[in-house]
Amino acid sequence: MNATRRLTGFAVVATLFLVAGIGLSAFAQAPAAGQDTGAAKGPKYTQAEYNAEQACAAERTPAPLLKCLDDFVAKYPNSDLLSYIYPLYYQAYSAQKNYAKMIESADKLAGLGDKIDALTRFNAYFTHATAYYAMVSDPVAGPNASKDVAQAKAAQAAAASALKTLDEVKKPENVTDAVWKEQMTKSQVTLNGIAAQAAMNAKDCSGAVASYKAALALNPDDLTFNYRLGQAYLCMTPPQQMDAFWSIARAVTAKGATQAQAAKVKDYLRKLIVNYQGGTVCDSLTDAELNELLQLAGSSAERPASYSVPGTTELAAAQKDMTIASVVTDLKAGGDKGKLTWLASCGLEFPEVPGKVIEVVPGTDSILLKIAFVTSDDEFEKATTPNMDVKVVGQPAAARVEKDSAVHFTGTLTSYDPDPTFFLHWDKAKVKEEDIPKEKGTPKKPPVRKPTARRPAAKP
Repeated sequence: MNATRRLTGFAVVATLFLVAGIGLSAFAQAPAAGQDTGAAKGPKYTQAEYNAEQACAAERTPAPLLKCLDDFVAKYPNSDLLSYIYPLYYQAYSAQKNYAKMIESADKLAGLGDKIDALTRFNAYFTHATAYYAMVSDPVAGPNASKDVAQAKAAQAAAASALKTLDEVKKPENVTDAVWKEQMTKSQVTLNGIAAQAAMNAKDCSGAVASYKAALALNPDDLTFNYRLGQAYLCMTPPQQMDAFWSIARAVTAKGATQAQAAKVKDYLRKLIVNYQGGTVCDSLTDAELNELLQLAGSSAERPASYSVPGTTELAAAQKDMTIASVVTDLKAGGDKGKLTWLASCGLEFPEVPGKVIEVVPGTDSILLKIAFVTSDDEFEKATTPNMDVKVVGQPAAARVEKDSAVHFTGTLTSYDPDPTFFLHWDKAKVKEEDIPKEKGTPKKPPVRKPTARRPAAKP
């Protein structure tokens, strides 16, 4: 995605001129010799200079126009009419898509300093910025141009100067306040977007964040700026993942996003969260986190300080001394601890989980054991209802396990139902061989083993 909407040739550069009701050709027209030139009273150039400038302004074909301009500068290198000559230069270079020369001409215009008014200075800086954007967006020049850090920093500075100078530009008398405000906002959004992209190309991620946020302050529901702001947060040192997730979620929920765009960005956001959490196995858990994030971000541009998603460090700490007994305790307790425990345990394989068989449900490809989780002889004797269903796969002998017998199984924890109907769901389980009767009949009940502090298997 582009950081800002693609600019359309040179027309965007002339935004403020068009608002004022004067086009580029009019801007390039110098007042006749003897008229007020703006900076001071009285003529500042000769009739010959004026005629030469007018001849160039009348030329419409880029190549002849550039020759005319070169001849003028060679003959009148210090002319006060250079403020009209340089815009003609970048107009011609724009037609040729020679963005580097556009930038060079714009910088020369800006270099005239106090000899030009605020509007002219603004357009010089604006031209530099938009020419840079056009250059890095060009299919041919773009890949190499975007890697030039010096050019990126110069464009970033030009955009900043344009934004500062814009405050000095006076509204033309023939333009309404509403129209002027709209055009000013469009210029600010465009410049902040270009400054942000230039900052990213210059590896100035913090600067990019500031510029994207400035653009979003004017247009908070912009899909592209929200998406790029998220990327800017990710490239910071250290990466600011929570702010990144929030910004990208804002892009998913942007009103202007098409269904296809929203789906694509949502998929990208989901992958970011999965990678941040070390490859979450439980899809349903990731989907729940994602849906919560989208709902929250869709109603607020700013991320609340309290919002966070546990990362690999927090999950690893939670898994360090985890046993199935500690998992059951935390899940039943609920709260933030329960949420973290579930996020850390979902999808893990736990070894030798103890329980009392309440029911055996035979199947074609698997066997379902309904088991009560127990950790002592007393719990074993009192257990009458299951709180776990265990899907045993690839172990037909497990069908010989009988009701009220004690078993240990190794399986993958896939989901759970919270209180008041607490229930654990297991898949890909295997019953410990010693707990399976050699043949049908009442087995000798093995002793119930209390769970040890063995860690579950690591997530694949």
